[in-house]
Amino acid sequence: MHILFLRESYKNSSIRYMFKINENYLHLSRSYLFSTISKKVDEFALSNPNADIIRLGIGDVTQPLSPSVIDSMHKSVDEMSRKETFRGYGPEQGYKFLREKIATTDFQKRGVKIDADEIFISDGSKSDTGNICDILGDSNTIAITNPVYPVYLDTTIMRLGNSNNLMLLECNEENGFLPDIPVKSIDVVYLCYPNNPTGTVMNRIKLKQWVDWALYNNSLILFDAAYEAYIKDDEIPKSIFEIENAENCAIEFRSFSKNAGFTGLRCSYTVVPKALKTMSSNGEKQSLNMLWGRRQATKFNGAPYIVQRAAEAVYSIEGQKEVGDFISYYMNNADVIRNGLIKKGWTVYGGENAPYIWLKCPDENDSWSFFDQLLEKCHIVGTPGVGFGSNGEGFFRLTAFNSYEKTVEAVERINTHL
Repeated sequence: MHILFLRESYKNSSIRYMFKINENYLHLSRSYLFSTISKKVDEFALSNPNADIIRLGIGDVTQPLSPSVIDSMHKSVDEMSRKETFRGYGPEQGYKFLREKIATTDFQKRGVKIDADEIFISDGSKSDTGNICDILGDSNTIAITNPVYPVYLDTTIMRLGNSNNLMLLECNEENGFLPDIPVKSIDVVYLCYPNNPTGTVMNRIKLKQWVDWALYNNSLILFDAAYEAYIKDDEIPKSIFEIENAENCAIEFRSFSKNAGFTGLRCSYTVVPKALKTMSSNGEKQSLNMLWGRRQATKFNGAPYIVQRAAEAVYSIEGQKEVGDFISYYMNNADVIRNGLIKKGWTVYGGENAPYIWLKCPDENDSWSFFDQLLEKCHIVGTPGVGFGSNGEGFFRLTAFNSYEKTVEAVERINTHL
């Protein structure tokens, strides 16, 4: 009777009360960049069923996992089949065996003091770079480069909406696609180097300027180092923590996706130093390491044991050699693309310390026009630069993540048909 009464009351009511949505999502573009590209490519393939499409757009690897990784996964699968070695829920921060290998190999052997309890294993840097703002206040001013990896921008909009607290740092040909140090105060800044999408890198002097700025202004740098393994120049830091005192102002994100081919396995890690502190509204110092650990304990159940064992194998002697071979393979592809386009007379950035080639669209094409031209005439998929922000208009991104044979063929097609 009570339910029937409520139904009648709602029918007779002139006001309908409905649940609410997060209206910040309404400020986003209707489709994620790579979803839009996928739809356009699917439509082209349907109309051109015989076209041999070469994909140099999305940053997804194509080479199989290395023998060391596969062997480790087989062993851990066997462990899961036996009662005495079966694993259920693991620690939210990640298994100690992996965190210790990361701390030793990626940092301590390079003279950087990062301990295992400052490392948090996750299922992807994309997740962590988006989720990190969970532990930051909504009143922060957040700066993002333009052009930029869309996840930083979209997740900030999801949190802040179309807010005056969101600032864009201009990156263009004039400044070598490296943002200038902000004149006004900013609380949080996203930096990604080697950069996605431009393939540019930040040298030690420039990165130190950013760290000094952050320390002076009590700001936080969110440093995405997902492509650090592709750095060949010894003068380019692989970690922001190579810069003195960066542990007091930075969080770093790293991934196994591009250096070890884990795009399908999903494993990454985030470094939140214990020295990194901020002040709460009551004037007490707060540890971001503690806050991120608390967030993960509530919202994340940890990366799978099998995957973490696979990541551990990356740090074996054989695994390190295999990773080196993996990186060399894709950087050879980058050389093929970069040199081929330069010989054609096109303006090209990146591709030397990163697996991305950022080219200026020829004949003053806009980004989407060049996308269509490349797809229709050459049957090649790339990424329109404008999809990364307004400063990407007139530019285009190609990736080295395909087979060597397909990469060579792609450059030959461009030389023949464009």
